[in-house]
Amino acid sequence: MGPKKNTRRDFLKRASASALALGLARHGEASEHSTKLSPEIGISLRQAHRGTPEIDLRLLDSYGKPPEEIRHFFIAARELFEKNPFGQFGDHAELADAARRFGLAHYGGPMLGHVGSECVSVWLRTLTPAKVTVEARSKDGETKTFGPVQSTLDSDLAAVVRLEGLRPETEYGYRVWIDQRELPFDSPRRFTTLPAAGRGTCRIAFGSCFHKVGLHNPHLLSQVKTRGNRAMLLLGDLAVDDRNNRVGLHRSDYLLRDLSPAWRALAASIPLYAAWDDHDYFDNDRSGIPKGYTAQDVRAVRDVWTQNWNNPSYGERGEGIYFRTRIGPADLIMLDTRSLRKDRKRMENAYLGEAQTAWLKRELLKCEGPFVIITSGTMWSDNISGGKDSWGVWDPPGREALLQFIEDHHVPGVLLLSGDRHGARGITIPRPSGHRFYEFEPASLGGMTGPSAWGNAKDRQLFGRTRLKAFGEFTFDTRLDDPTVTFRLVGESGAVLEQVVLRQSELTG
Repeated sequence: MGPKKNTRRDFLKRASASALALGLARHGEASEHSTKLSPEIGISLRQAHRGTPEIDLRLLDSYGKPPEEIRHFFIAARELFEKNPFGQFGDHAELADAARRFGLAHYGGPMLGHVGSECVSVWLRTLTPAKVTVEARSKDGETKTFGPVQSTLDSDLAAVVRLEGLRPETEYGYRVWIDQRELPFDSPRRFTTLPAAGRGTCRIAFGSCFHKVGLHNPHLLSQVKTRGNRAMLLLGDLAVDDRNNRVGLHRSDYLLRDLSPAWRALAASIPLYAAWDDHDYFDNDRSGIPKGYTAQDVRAVRDVWTQNWNNPSYGERGEGIYFRTRIGPADLIMLDTRSLRKDRKRMENAYLGEAQTAWLKRELLKCEGPFVIITSGTMWSDNISGGKDSWGVWDPPGREALLQFIEDHHVPGVLLLSGDRHGARGITIPRPSGHRFYEFEPASLGGMTGPSAWGNAKDRQLFGRTRLKAFGEFTFDTRLDDPTVTFRLVGESGAVLEQVVLRQSELTG
């Protein structure tokens, strides 16, 4: 027992020393590669992608330093994952010891996932394999208990508890237990179920390109909650930056996310749905099985993704992360536009792959309307950067076949969402039939600067903005005979920067 204790004591001592050294020495560095993000952060996109321990600590500190014990614990964890870039949380007994030493009862969560009129799911990561139980209590005192669900080494200590049989349009407070010990929270945790089917209104937020930095922004993330959004769609480039197959560093980036107060407040109160793009997946513009990597590497990255998000499902037959679900008045289809791409561009179905393309067409025929949201990690149109790394470069015939399929089958109220191209834009895609598709791309959650706000076909753009921190919203109103959806672009102060109102009939070919 003696050597083991010494090893852990030395580990904690090194972690504390590292944290103090980093905290004192690194904040004076200049951002040497591009324009600073903000006075709070001062970290360039290239630095965020590089993600050294020093840079990650600065991100954690960016909107006000967390308690010293949190900083010390993160440096301790980051050191372990740096040494073992293919490791899992459960591989490191000393990591759980450090968490307890620094006052942590769990690694991450709660994070809300799929929500309906009678259900919601709760994700949590424990320190060791444990049983997770959730209690939901309505304002009138009705209480229900769900679980326990066992977190395991195979799940990388993550557990998802599904709460079912709830009442529609009802606010619940909830509490969480790990092995019959209640988790302490600094404020009450609450969620609200969706209305039952029928006419009404519903608001959903969306955006992309946190690039780790935006995860710490309390000003922007608090607006998602205070504006009454019932869910949020995250379209890619989120918590992991350019880690390729080093899945231990993917996990370190997710730990950084889960230690962020701004993120914790959002995830515990707004159900989240997430899809990846290139930086979450492997590295810039990489897709399929990147050169120099293997199918096993892709499976490992996919496993980490499924362990760190709370989606209703993930692809088919152990491949991809795409899914279809429903949120209020909208069918939601989130595509995997990275991992299933073919090796050569402009092959048939090169962008989504054969299986996902066939799945998408089947699912579109099941959509009931009045609206359908389809998300793509990169742009549907070719208007910005010549369609760089998007449908227009990889698979113009596949895109044409899909849009024609939607028109031929009169799929109702289709809205296209995309990300990747830093900034915020609304774009129309005119069709030979005279119909127009509408694409909204608020790739501005992290405030990163990208290409020009306006593309070559300015007559097809509704708006274009760069150098801003903002998210998008859809407010659906199904009380009308021709239901409407209102798009708003919302900045971190809560100001509405852009607004577009569309009728269902305008969105149906």
